[in-house]
Order: sequence, then structure tokens, then C-alpha cells
Amino acid sequence: GFHPESEESGSLLQTAVSVLQSSYLDSTSQDGFQYSKAILVENHVFLSELRAFAQAKEAAGYSHEELEETFAFLLYDKEEEAKEVCQRGLRVNSSSMSTLGDPAKGVYISKYADCLRPRPWYHGKSGYIVICKLIKGKVKVVSENYTTSYTCPSPGYDCHIALSRSNTPSKTSHCQAFQQSQYYVYEVCDGSAAERPRQICPYIII
Repeated sequence: GFHPESEESGSLLQTAVSVLQSSYLDSTSQDGFQYSKAILVENHVFLSELRAFAQAKEAAGYSHEELEETFAFLLYDKEEEAKEVCQRGLRVNSSSMSTLGDPAKGVYISKYADCLRPRPWYHGKSGYIVICKLIKGKVKVVSENYTTSYTCPSPGYDCHIALSRSNTPSKTSHCQAFQQSQYYVYEVCDGSAAERPRQICPYIII
């Protein structure tokens, strides 16, 4: 269910803001965003699946680092959309991007809290950010693929990231920065891709 903050859980907003602020790509973002309310998303199914994923991968010999929980971010214009993804989970076929992998076999999620859309924010723009817990697992660096023969999930891995270019961020366009800071996350079992990878768990809407 959703738990809007009450007086005593004002710390939820602080927690959320500190997660966001520690995940900025650009240091000037510290002053650029205002956050007004946080809603804790407690979906026990997703939490237990995240743990089950971690246990299975630990048994498969993954390192502590590969199993570490990190945060990743999704942006929605409407609160209903944000709430829906928290109830249904992040499912395949939900992305218009395809550069790191086939959108029908995995999901895209942003690494940085200030780089959530291909275009820069304009003044007065608002939206809803879903902070997710993410276990990246084994990460494979892939070249961005702009063709229609999409890159498939890599056997033995759980996540693709873009080859990071040595460009200084100031030279990178916002759109490029957005594409290069995406995680492409998937879970393949018995040769078919899971509709909802277990390693992403919605955590807070802000």
C-alpha cells in the first residue's frame, strides 16, 4: 500500500531527498530541484522477490559488490503513472529506448536522479520520481546500438550499461547523458525473459 507521510515520518522525505542528492550527475542540481512530498511504497511481493534474487545469485557465486543494493530512478508526469508502476512493477516493453538492449526483454532505469529525461527540465516543470532499489548483479558494458536489430540480454549477466565515453559532461548533450546513464536490467530464465525483473523494487515516490 501507499503511506503518505505523517508528522513522524517526515524523515521519509529527508531520506528520499538525500538519496536523490547523492545520485546527481551534475553538482549544480543541488539547488535546482525542490521536493515536496514523499510516499513510501511498500510492496512486500517485490521486496521478497528482490531478496530471493539476491539469495539465488549469492548461491551462484556472485560477489558482495554485485549483490549490493543501489538506487535507480524513474520519472513520470502524473502521480497515477508513478503509483501504477509501484503496484505492477517495472515491466518489459515500457521503454522507448533500445540502445542498450531489446526493450521487449528488459527494462530501462536511470542511474542519476537529475538525468531522468532526454530533454533538460525547464523552470516550473514538475513530475513524480519513483526511487527504486536495484541489485545490478553482473553488469556488462555494451556499445550503444542504434539499429533495429536490438542487443539481446547477455547470458550470465543481469544488466547492461553504456560504454562510458571519456567526454567531459559539459560536452555531452543532455540526451546523450540520459542515454549513457541508463541501466538496462533483465532477468532471463530458461531462455525467456521475465516480464518483470525481480532485481528492481520500487521504494519511494517523491
